[in-house]
Amino acid sequence: MIIQDKIAVPSKTRSVVLIGLIFLGITFCEWVFAYQNVSYGIILALLLALIIYLVLPLLKIGQPVTDCAESLVLIPLYILLTASLPWFFLSQELVLPAVYAAILALCAWHIYRKNISLSDIGFNGNHIAKYVLTGVLVGAPLGAIEYLIITPVAAFPTFEIKYLARDFAYMVLFVGLGEELLFRGLVQRDMTKVFGQEWGLIGASLMFGIMHLTWRSIPELGFTSVAGLVFGYLYQKTRGLTAPIIAHGVGNTILVAVMPYLLPR
Repeated sequence: MIIQDKIAVPSKTRSVVLIGLIFLGITFCEWVFAYQNVSYGIILALLLALIIYLVLPLLKIGQPVTDCAESLVLIPLYILLTASLPWFFLSQELVLPAVYAAILALCAWHIYRKNISLSDIGFNGNHIAKYVLTGVLVGAPLGAIEYLIITPVAAFPTFEIKYLARDFAYMVLFVGLGEELLFRGLVQRDMTKVFGQEWGLIGASLMFGIMHLTWRSIPELGFTSVAGLVFGYLYQKTRGLTAPIIAHGVGNTILVAVMPYLLPR
């Protein structure tokens, strides 16, 4: 006999419990990945994604909650892409764009599958020059502050414009675009539809911070959560991804391509 009834739970409780459990699952998965065992973290990420996709059809939940859960499941898939694919065959300078190209492809697949319009995510041509300038002014100090927290070593022996330009392109077109599309354009957008602007902003920012547990630094966890709030606020106020993408990319460029030469450790 085929059971056709779905599991029913009171709507408000259902939304909070479901999304809360997904949050806890992702946090535990990232903690295992960063602090315990990379292989176990990868296995947990795969299991978490499978469980979410298998459980969602059994629950009588509205489309906004389903969308929220399915955007969050992209995060364990993000872990799988960054950690389990054989990136070793690429030269070092191509690893970062290759990894984030895969993440962009993952987001593009989700956008296509859910039939989401690009304008709804935040890709629009409104006030581009203004929002680019805003992103630069916000991102530069964030990058300088983050350098004081994690102090990465310089990637090259001397500062050169060609390396700065390359890192800037990588950080804006791959890292900034990929992470802002995922955490702001998809996760924050969908969480806002379920829990409102305030909790959507907070939830996406906490998730953004948790994904930086790989630095194994509590100050960095706190900083990236706050940076997520800043990027998310820009996303809310400008109603687009231009400012947060530029802020994220510029901040990372200052972090890895400028500050190590200005204040070498």
